[in-house]
Amino acid sequence: MIRIAVRDYNDEVKEIEAPTDMNLSLMELLKANEYPVLATCGGMALCASCHVKVEAGLNHLKEAEDLEMDMLDTLPNAEHNSRLACQLRLTDAMDGMQVRLAADED
Repeated sequence: MIRIAVRDYNDEVKEIEAPTDMNLSLMELLKANEYPVLATCGGMALCASCHVKVEAGLNHLKEAEDLEMDMLDTLPNAEHNSRLACQLRLTDAMDGMQVRLAADED
């Protein structure tokens, strides 16, 4: 089990636990914990409704692939630490990671 801290749109932080042996994405974990992630494309990196900003632990993630980078490039609020939660498979290296929901930011 790993722990990930999630900052929501109200700036509240909650730490959630997740298994790493089920091949879940961060998007699936967020939805399972009732965060307001639409995931309208079903995790195909086509809608960016699961946009998060990684506040801690970015160096433990594999680099974004072209499809994810192309979608992030369309977002006005994308930053160097922006990722699509649907493209992040949960691994032991993510233990202690901190993310902020970003899809609805101005």
